[in-house]
Amino acid sequence: MRRNSAPNNGTADISQAAPNGEPPTPTAEDVARRSAVAEEQDFLDLATARRDRLVDHLQAELSSDALDALERSRQRMLRQQYEELRRAREGLVFGRLDGLDGSVRHIGRVGLRDDGEDSEPLLVDWRAPAARPFYTATAVDPQGQARRRHIRTTGSTVVGVDDEPLDGTMTAELVGEGALLAALDQRRTGRMSTAISTLQREQDDIIRAEATGPLIVQGGPGTGKTVVALHRVAYLLFAHPKMAEQAVLVLGPSPRFLQYIAQVLPALGETAVVSATCDTLLPEIRVGRDESRLLAEIKGRALWQPALENYVTSLLPRPRELKLRWEGEFHVITAATVAEALASAVRGRPYHRARAVFAEQLHHLLAEAVVEQREALMDKMEEGFEDILARVDRSMGQDHQPGRAPTGIDIDGLLSDEEIEDLRQRIAENATIARFVEAWWPTLDAETLLRDFLTDRTLLARFAPQLSPQEIAAVAAEPAPWASSDVPLLDALADLLGEVGAPQPQGEFVADRARRQRGWVYGHVVVDEAQELSEMQWHMVLRRCPSRSITAVGDIDQAEAAHRHTSWAQAVRAAFGDRWTAAELTICYRTPREVMDLTEPVLQRAGSRNTPPRAVRSSGIAPWELTITPAELAEAAARTVRQLRQRWQGGTVGVIAPAGRIAGLQAVLGDVPVLTATQSKGLEWDATLLVDPQGIAAEPRGWNGLYVALTRCTQELGQLTLTRQP
Repeated sequence: MRRNSAPNNGTADISQAAPNGEPPTPTAEDVARRSAVAEEQDFLDLATARRDRLVDHLQAELSSDALDALERSRQRMLRQQYEELRRAREGLVFGRLDGLDGSVRHIGRVGLRDDGEDSEPLLVDWRAPAARPFYTATAVDPQGQARRRHIRTTGSTVVGVDDEPLDGTMTAELVGEGALLAALDQRRTGRMSTAISTLQREQDDIIRAEATGPLIVQGGPGTGKTVVALHRVAYLLFAHPKMAEQAVLVLGPSPRFLQYIAQVLPALGETAVVSATCDTLLPEIRVGRDESRLLAEIKGRALWQPALENYVTSLLPRPRELKLRWEGEFHVITAATVAEALASAVRGRPYHRARAVFAEQLHHLLAEAVVEQREALMDKMEEGFEDILARVDRSMGQDHQPGRAPTGIDIDGLLSDEEIEDLRQRIAENATIARFVEAWWPTLDAETLLRDFLTDRTLLARFAPQLSPQEIAAVAAEPAPWASSDVPLLDALADLLGEVGAPQPQGEFVADRARRQRGWVYGHVVVDEAQELSEMQWHMVLRRCPSRSITAVGDIDQAEAAHRHTSWAQAVRAAFGDRWTAAELTICYRTPREVMDLTEPVLQRAGSRNTPPRAVRSSGIAPWELTITPAELAEAAARTVRQLRQRWQGGTVGVIAPAGRIAGLQAVLGDVPVLTATQSKGLEWDATLLVDPQGIAAEPRGWNGLYVALTRCTQELGQLTLTRQP
């Protein structure tokens, strides 16, 4: 849509209006600023009015009852459109592209057209191809654009614009630098918000990348890994609508993290999304205990996948002759026939599905045996009966003519197709036959089976010979409640066993159905903090997306889990081999330069092979450190947190400490988040208080944990260092 635009090559903000009192004489620059803001306000009013009309129309459409399946399907689509538009009121319009050809395109949270269906777009959806230059055009590569404008709004009011000429007269390292830095300087609320108005080029490249295979994104702290992953979900659901029919799975490192990101995708209008951790992926399974790092590492190894496969194979029945009784008569199925049916049933099928297929074949085999035996008996009876008739005929002098007799089951001894099918059905429904199949090929329970397997040293030695005797003993001695590392083993075993019956997913929305069904196959899977996954957890991911349409984001230098991998190639080799694509985020937006300067020696101690991200912003606040005695810790922590909360009023403060100090600090700090380095992954606060950094470094993989802890703040970092006993 072409629109006239007011020229403006800088930043326009209505907050620059004169304070109360005599206003200064406006300059030409002031006039241009106000004109730009007024122009965008007019457009926002126009777009908002159009959005409101569409919302009212959809609400009216949804008020009528759906009378059939087709109408229910239509209403689900309309409801999704309604929810997307309803949530789009805040930040409806945030950008504009002025083309070299004089065209003007406004970019927003959703796409809108004028009242006519054939009209040009009023507002371009940020995910549409036409919006991409807003994120990727530069002075060197303007992509047909003369200017990019970022529009800042509060509610339904335009509060400022930032213009970026793309003709080389203005150069900036970041796209929409003013809008981005303003967003980064805002107070943190404890919930992640959308970033569609401030995405940068390297982020947009990953968001719009093809989803044809695993994409592994390496990104240091503050590079926007999670933002990229979530906005990629929104983009893929927009670009590939059929993906929504299968839903998207988002895996995060902790429930706290999932709460932190919970508002992002709904705010972007996406509902076909299931959020979970690896521990919560199996319905009805709950982790009931912690475990040692040693056992977590042992049970996270890829060796368990073939071990469990071979174990389940060993539980399949062996071919033998089967003698079945039907209506008082015994019928024999030969060992060779049973072997053939078994091989056909198990080919490519899980245990219970193979059992069902074999049972169906057995019903047919038994029916055939019954028919053959009955027909053989009838043949013998007919032969005897014909001899009797022949003697009678001769004695009575009658002219008997064979071959002219009428046919039928009671006459010729042959069962009709309908009678044979009825026989098969009766066999299939017979309780005695069902009990025979159950005894010979029993139904198995994954939990019971895994518990028996893990506590039997003989079975472990047989099917997992890679384990040492000491490792086998440690696994077999574990207590009954399930630990985190048991969940992937349960998932693998449940997959190998399969469902006993066909699952009946319930729920109106696809996400509800997917959430309740263990074997659901998703259209796409996103994994955040992916460096923490064990090899068996990666197998869990792959089972839920056999198409390998997977996006995994993380920082290998922040890995704290018990596994031993130190590179992405090591981390994903068991699941993906070499069939994955690497991408990297290199710019740190969140963490201030003053804090990132502290991380280089920590990364060196952690054994990092990566270049840390480059910080592009400064908070102007130097990190500080206070040395205290352990006895002073509680009072010093409480006092320091009070000071930080006062300084960052309206924002957030978080405390990170070694695991052994968490309970004591929680007791004195009240509602302030007090977390271990592992628990703080993916989170951010305006200010972070790091307690006992030496204690964190002394924990397993502690230098990686300290790297995490140092990089959680957006403004201020303080450290309470404890004196050590000589």
